[in-house]
Amino acid sequence: MDFSIGALSRRTGVKVPTIRYYEQMGLLPAPGRTDGNQRRYGQAELDRLQFIRHARDLGLPMAAIRDLLDLAAHPDRPCAQADRIARAQLDTVRDKIARLQRLETELERIATSCDGDHSVADCQVIRALADHSLCDGDH
Repeated sequence: MDFSIGALSRRTGVKVPTIRYYEQMGLLPAPGRTDGNQRRYGQAELDRLQFIRHARDLGLPMAAIRDLLDLAAHPDRPCAQADRIARAQLDTVRDKIARLQRLETELERIATSCDGDHSVADCQVIRALADHSLCDGDH
């Protein structure tokens, strides 16, 4: 198969400027060109771009994606590094979830502390936002 950058974009859901960015970052190899200087991609680039997109959807940082692509290019290597990368991302996601849960708890407390029948000068929401010491905990 032979794809233009637009066709590659449509097939993967990755925008054309992002594809070019991935090329500049070295995540995608420089594509072949037609006589008219149009980029042309094959199935290998499509597969690689889908890999990158899925990794980005999972929140993996570019350095981790680069490492995973390198590992994928050497199928005879042990997968311990890939496991470490996945576990590190899982830890990052769990930390973010915990932080978001603390934010949710504090925002719920702030939002329910005011009935809306006061002037802004007496509003508990405004007070809590203006003075962090009024919060229940670290968030």
